[in-house]
Amino acid sequence: MTKIRLGMVGGGNDAFIGGVHRIASRIDGRFELVAGALSSTPEKSRASGAALGLDAARCYGDFTEMAAAEAAREDGIEAVAIVTPNHMHYPAAKAFLDVGIHVICDKPLTATPDDAAAMAKAVAASDALFVLTHNYTGYPMVRQARAMVAAGEIGKVRLVQAEYPQDWLTDAIEAEGQKQAAWRVDPARSGAGGSIGDIGTHAYNLACFVSGLKGVELAADLHSFGAGRQLDDNAHILLRYEGGARGMLWSSQVAPGNENGLRLRIYGDKGGLEWAQEDPNYLWFTPHGEAKRLIRRNGAGAMDAANAVSRIPSGHPEGYLEGFANIYTAAAEAIRAVQSGASRADAMGLLPGIDDGLAGMAFIAACVASNSKNAAWVAL
Repeated sequence: MTKIRLGMVGGGNDAFIGGVHRIASRIDGRFELVAGALSSTPEKSRASGAALGLDAARCYGDFTEMAAAEAAREDGIEAVAIVTPNHMHYPAAKAFLDVGIHVICDKPLTATPDDAAAMAKAVAASDALFVLTHNYTGYPMVRQARAMVAAGEIGKVRLVQAEYPQDWLTDAIEAEGQKQAAWRVDPARSGAGGSIGDIGTHAYNLACFVSGLKGVELAADLHSFGAGRQLDDNAHILLRYEGGARGMLWSSQVAPGNENGLRLRIYGDKGGLEWAQEDPNYLWFTPHGEAKRLIRRNGAGAMDAANAVSRIPSGHPEGYLEGFANIYTAAAEAIRAVQSGASRADAMGLLPGIDDGLAGMAFIAACVASNSKNAAWVAL
């Protein structure tokens, strides 16, 4: 496959997630970064581009300039990665969707419900693909769990338990100028959700992806333990899923001792599954009444759904970057497919897209609404 010419909006020198996207795009050799509007000021953008070895003529001062210039070039970018704070997702993505350039956007979808609705319209009006990087859906053992649930291995799903605790906001590091913390606790840039938007949407998306179920109602208790914070840094949420399944979701960024503790447990009437992001190469399967079984990535018992997104033999750890790369590789295949005449729906396959983004925004809005009513049940 010829490498896809990639641009990037955001993700300059001091941005963690921009580096992750760049590494993920290169792992399978499917993309080449050739252009960028990498920071909020032209000077910083051009300095970041120079540090990455980009052609100075393709280091743009802002994304509107970049979209227009790249669309006019014969060798212009075919896809763009949007890795800005949440409030810039919609205007940046729309600029490229409007000129037919495929968009790979970080989550959550946008900062506000109005922007989310406008994004959906922009996606519908464009011929370009829109991919949302819910990267945890790319892990081999997550794909294994999804396939096992779909095959009826655990029977009818009854319980869906998801949690995502971190500890990095235990102290008010935003007051010390920590850039990643500062925008995440700012409603103007992050939106209405703090922990629920940043990591809760990941946990909710993963729960729905693996279980195959959609949430129907939730009751949310949101709280900010950090002095002066306007957004939640801890959330406890009860969930009711279609078909009668029940669930709980905990997201926290103030739980000392937890680094990136995304964990999913799903139980049906015939068995249960357990997976933890910090130990991602293993999936525990317990058939009801039998001993717990360990399924290893690329090992005995691993299904085609998992093996297809696994690169190396079992025992050699694969994790965060490789899971992210699976999203990028699938995006590359989808882009080439639509360029060859496939429909967008057929090309997307299991890739997260606009519908997943809208579901995440509905989750955030319902959590905020429930919390405002003393954790009353609210429809999703």
